[in-house]
Amino acid sequence: MNNRNFPIHFWPLLFAGLLLAGCNASNDTAQSSSAAQEAIPVAAGESAKTGHEIVMYKSPTCGCCGNWAEHLRDAGFTVKEVKREDMDVIKAQYGVPEKLASCHTALVDGYIIEGHVPAADVERLLKERPNIAGLTAPGMPQNSPGMQNKGQKPEGYDVLAFDKNGNATVYSHY
Repeated sequence: MNNRNFPIHFWPLLFAGLLLAGCNASNDTAQSSSAAQEAIPVAAGESAKTGHEIVMYKSPTCGCCGNWAEHLRDAGFTVKEVKREDMDVIKAQYGVPEKLASCHTALVDGYIIEGHVPAADVERLLKERPNIAGLTAPGMPQNSPGMQNKGQKPEGYDVLAFDKNGNATVYSHY
């Protein structure tokens, strides 16, 4: 693995994630281990349109997560959907605080994207490259991409930036 693909602030999360991967309580340990191992290199991959590929972990039964992935594809991202029954393990593995959690967890170029974060915020994050762990739209905001009609503008919620300690600040207000 080439360390230039990951911001320095991500290494503690990566190390903790690798430790937690071995402690997975899921009945399907083989699936959990292989998905965890493939996620990190793929997350730093290149897409033809935006230059970034997003790996999204989601429950197999969640429709809004697929709608969010489609929103990102419409914005030019390549999105790989990984269906998992153990989303709590994924969130713990990547250091997503419970108070900031949503329905799906995505990785892109060393950052965590939790929940229904608009594509424009992901693009801004990747352009500005702030020293944070990632972005989150906690819960499942009603008028967010994936939870609203396709093409509707996000409104009525905040996207938060969070650090590895779980401290959060408003990144965008809709």
